[in-house]
Amino acid sequence: MGELPFGMRVLERGWLSSNCVLFSGGAKTSLVDSGYYTHADQTLAMVEAILGERPLNCLINTHLHSDHCGGNAILQARHPELTTLIPPGQANDVRNWDPVALSYEPTGQHCPPFKFSTTLKSGELIYLGHEEWEIYSAPGHDPDAIILFEPKKRVLISGDALWERGFGVIFPELEEKDGFAEVAATLDQIEHLEPRLVIPGHGRVFAYTPQIMEYARQRLIGFRDDPVRHARHAAKVLLKFKLLEQQSQKLNQFVDWSLNTPCLIEIHRRFFHAQSTPSWVLALCDDLIKSGAARLEGSDILNA
Repeated sequence: MGELPFGMRVLERGWLSSNCVLFSGGAKTSLVDSGYYTHADQTLAMVEAILGERPLNCLINTHLHSDHCGGNAILQARHPELTTLIPPGQANDVRNWDPVALSYEPTGQHCPPFKFSTTLKSGELIYLGHEEWEIYSAPGHDPDAIILFEPKKRVLISGDALWERGFGVIFPELEEKDGFAEVAATLDQIEHLEPRLVIPGHGRVFAYTPQIMEYARQRLIGFRDDPVRHARHAAKVLLKFKLLEQQSQKLNQFVDWSLNTPCLIEIHRRFFHAQSTPSWVLALCDDLIKSGAARLEGSDILNA
């Protein structure tokens, strides 16, 4: 696949926490994304194991979902001079700390409050390590997301705009806002950039191929043509995320949590209202169990 730019390390985290990209080359150190809050101590330990006595100078978030910025607060506490850059769309929500507008309460997730220094602007350049990286808007999964591209080695930090097998849930479509067209435009932008390597928000670093883009486009077409399918997928992703966080929970408590999670309530109202909410949640749990993403042990539902 070829090499990453000098001094660049990808900390692959799994699916509860996003991947983190650490730049230790150059005069300043930088980190892109910080994972979920339950892994914040781990994030800090991994960064400090690589940097040693050097401080972390710059923190960047590709977007402000909880699994990408949950470690911001602990990193800011450890490094008081840390410069934090976020996409511009929710700057006021961060400034005034609105966990509803930031999606944390509606999704039943958590993110410790953090501050930001300035915003990332599409079309501008930012130095990470020894190289200049280009900033591009990447709406769709999140309307305010950005991606970063290094044109010399053609390396893309894609966040959740492109994975090796698809992309992240298209959350605007769950809120009666257009998201499918934005995903298509973002995929067009990535295709135009012709990256060599892609560092996704989740999963391994992969070599970009036309087949990867074709898979993403076909997945998008499937969701666009069947929004109910996308809504069901989104609901199962939210349930799986909670299982990843909790690992084990009484099934009745898990269902109760679902019935009190605004995003899930809204998905049910818009797409599945013909079915009672508890039976719908149980059916989703059954889908997760059948697919191997969860399992039952007595009265407990467990992550698998």
